[in-house]
Amino acid sequence: MKKILAFSGSFSSESINHQLIGYATGMLSDASVTVIRLSDFDAPIYSKELEKTSGIPSGIVALRALFTEADAFLISTPEYNSSIPAGLKNTLDWISRMEGKIFQDKPVLLMAASPGGRGGQGVLSHLTAVLPFWGAKTVNTFSLPRFAENFSDGRITDTELDASLRSSIKELLVALEQS
Repeated sequence: MKKILAFSGSFSSESINHQLIGYATGMLSDASVTVIRLSDFDAPIYSKELEKTSGIPSGIVALRALFTEADAFLISTPEYNSSIPAGLKNTLDWISRMEGKIFQDKPVLLMAASPGGRGGQGVLSHLTAVLPFWGAKTVNTFSLPRFAENFSDGRITDTELDASLRSSIKELLVALEQS
């Protein structure tokens, strides 16, 4: 059975993006899914000097092993000032210091949930532009705007948004089977 690694780019224990991951992974019955929190993989702020003196942090080595074992990725991330959250970027910077591309030419479904009306469009645009350089094959993006209005009791309540997510999940599963 194919393996999907799912995580949020948020380090918050109350992350709406982690809640979206929980809902989306419930639609992945045709794959083995591992859901993680990046906050469980300690990573100091990256610097060449720190890498030279201390090496790659053990949490990042463990996380890289999970990335290698995965056949595809499901990522939901918040938007910080129309861009990538610092914790997510730092984690990816550390992984990039290890052999091979971060996502190793595997499929990625990229999502964003936001309390605002744009639904994380800035971070989705930014990541869509850079993910190919990190070895990701982005199959689609999904945006969940106005989280408090469109998500309740652990599920998306807006039928059009829910249908859009389900369609995106199907695209990920097709890409997973073709990989």
